[in-house]
Amino acid sequence: MLLYVTLGTNDVERARRFYDAVLPLLGYRCQRYSEEEIGYSADGDSRCRLWIVTPFNRRRGSAGNGTMVALSAASRADVDAFYAAAIAAGGADEGKPGLRPFHADFYAAYVRDQDGNKLSAVCEQPE
Repeated sequence: MLLYVTLGTNDVERARRFYDAVLPLLGYRCQRYSEEEIGYSADGDSRCRLWIVTPFNRRRGSAGNGTMVALSAASRADVDAFYAAAIAAGGADEGKPGLRPFHADFYAAYVRDQDGNKLSAVCEQPE
């Protein structure tokens, strides 16, 4: 359903260090990079699905209230690794890994990048 998602940054190089540390743990890699944007996708995908960008209007990037990107994780261990890597790379805790009340196997962790963008890694598989 979604073609791609963009998140704003005020420092592309800092964002690249953060996302390069956390996204490979979920199977996403940097496929495109310039001074203004970074594109990530899964190996074999025909296009980048997550873009970290300097806002087109050249105004300061900011996080949206109520906005979050949830990324699929293959296992609960991958959720744990994502969370640990995000915190180690300078991200902020928004919810430690654990089961959530959405259904019996909804295991997730929540973080914010250095620009305040909220991310979640979610595994919906039984342990």
